[in-house]
Amino acid sequence: MRIGMVTREWPPDVYGGAGVHVEHLVAALRALPAGPEIDVHCFGDPRSDATGHAVPAGLAGANGALQAMGVDVEIAGALGDADLVHSHTWYANAAGLLASLVHGAPHVVTAHSLEPRRPWKADQLGGGYRLSSWVERTAYLAADAVVAVSRGMRADVLDAYPDLDPARVHVVGNGVDAEAYRPVDAPDVVRSLGVDLDRPYALFVGRITRQKGVGHLLAAAEQLPPEVGLVLCAGAPDTPAERQQVADAVAALQARRGGVVWIEAMLPREQLVPLITAATVFVVPSVYEPLGIVNLEAAACGTAVVASAVGGIPEVVADGRTGLLVPYDPADPAAFERGLAERITELALDPDRAAVMGAAGRERVLSEFGWPAIAQQTVGVYSAVLDGRG
Repeated sequence: MRIGMVTREWPPDVYGGAGVHVEHLVAALRALPAGPEIDVHCFGDPRSDATGHAVPAGLAGANGALQAMGVDVEIAGALGDADLVHSHTWYANAAGLLASLVHGAPHVVTAHSLEPRRPWKADQLGGGYRLSSWVERTAYLAADAVVAVSRGMRADVLDAYPDLDPARVHVVGNGVDAEAYRPVDAPDVVRSLGVDLDRPYALFVGRITRQKGVGHLLAAAEQLPPEVGLVLCAGAPDTPAERQQVADAVAALQARRGGVVWIEAMLPREQLVPLITAATVFVVPSVYEPLGIVNLEAAACGTAVVASAVGGIPEVVADGRTGLLVPYDPADPAAFERGLAERITELALDPDRAAVMGAAGRERVLSEFGWPAIAQQTVGVYSAVLDGRG
């Protein structure tokens, strides 16, 4: 079985959860005894372990969505030998769709997020959002199978695309590398990032995008006790305007209280893991999240999680056992921000309870979210699709 794996992100250019997912899924698939042969096709420069595809020269100044389509055409042309094509995110879905049409290979899509669930992108991207939405819808409806990363995501897929046959939508969860993400006590590394270890701190790690709820967290931070710190490891903004909004809010918060640190970077793992380990609580304030690999990464590092109760998050954060969930109502953001502040405070001021939750999270990761099992389930989807085509 030869699989053409198509992704926008591939190391070293990984900036989001979908990229993390593909990286680890491919490694786990390649490690399976008698597993499938995986050919990775990604955006960008050549790689030693993947085929990179650059934006065609004629599209150098075009809209970003058109550039992605150009790359997808190049990738589709290179997938003639694939028995099955597996694409991730709308950026790559067009490559899988075109390869299926031209070469006849079945196409599997993994749903990491949905364009209809991110309507704010219309304001940011205009026509690019209209194109990305069309690509996603067309690819999903034509796909031989859609893989949802959580039960909540499956429900979202069927709600957004009611014409899709439910029998073609499978649930195969996200996973985490519990060896790469494990408790690492390295206080010097954490201090080198400007973090005060003499006070408990809440940590956010993620992209600066409306989806991740950074603005809500910064509003909630106004309500935290002065002895509780806040560390934001936040970069890769969707737009310069969103980056500036965060910068202004952080500066205002820092002017009123201490213990607020903004690390404007996506840190390498050797710095990120000690930072997560040392945090008393890890915060995921997303307003939309199909699952959120960061929840699993924090749990794997033995850190309790406070997260919004949206999408697939309740499937990975066991409320009251591995962390605390906060209801989110878009019509009442103040209540959400108040709830975040209360739950963060509750754990930050009770580090023993937070440590118990963190240990329970690590134990759950080891038993339920390993990549080898996820790879086997993915091969099961491939086999079912190929058998159905036969």
